[in-house]
Amino acid sequence: MKTAKPAATAHSTHAHEPAHAHSQEAALTLADEYCRERGEKLTPIRRKVLELLLNSGRATKAYSLLDEMRQIHPGSAPPTVYRALDFLLSAGLVHRIESINAFTVCHDLTQCQHGILVVCQQCGSVTELHQPKLRQALVAQIQDAGYRLASDEIELKGLCAACQAAEASDASASIPVAAAK
Repeated sequence: MKTAKPAATAHSTHAHEPAHAHSQEAALTLADEYCRERGEKLTPIRRKVLELLLNSGRATKAYSLLDEMRQIHPGSAPPTVYRALDFLLSAGLVHRIESINAFTVCHDLTQCQHGILVVCQQCGSVTELHQPKLRQALVAQIQDAGYRLASDEIELKGLCAACQAAEASDASASIPVAAAK
């Protein structure tokens, strides 16, 4: 698992996808230790939901997590997954992506900083931008306009580089080639 990033860096969930089982297991161990230090428990169900989110490497909807849980634990019901997600949210281990009603693992399982989340509206990849001065300026502008943020997280909707490239490739493939004369 990556260590805390300096304030002026960005981190994509694509970059923290487990390269192999060892890095995922290390992330789960880190989360387990973090919960214990807080006097909480990463139960087997909570751990499994976190593991499924780590495996996905992107924002995942609760019902997709439920479908995956049912493959492992056939009796899993929606409250099981939602309770696990509520715990993971309160512990700061995951983010809720409001714009697509999904969840993603926090880039740093033990030092979650509420920064700015950039969410690909096509594939669900999420990049966390940790630039406190930018966030503070944005929050100040929002407050100056007479608003109060509904949550600590700020989401920006976008299209990631991979989806942009796929879109460009699809567009160029659909351009008719002029007939040779």
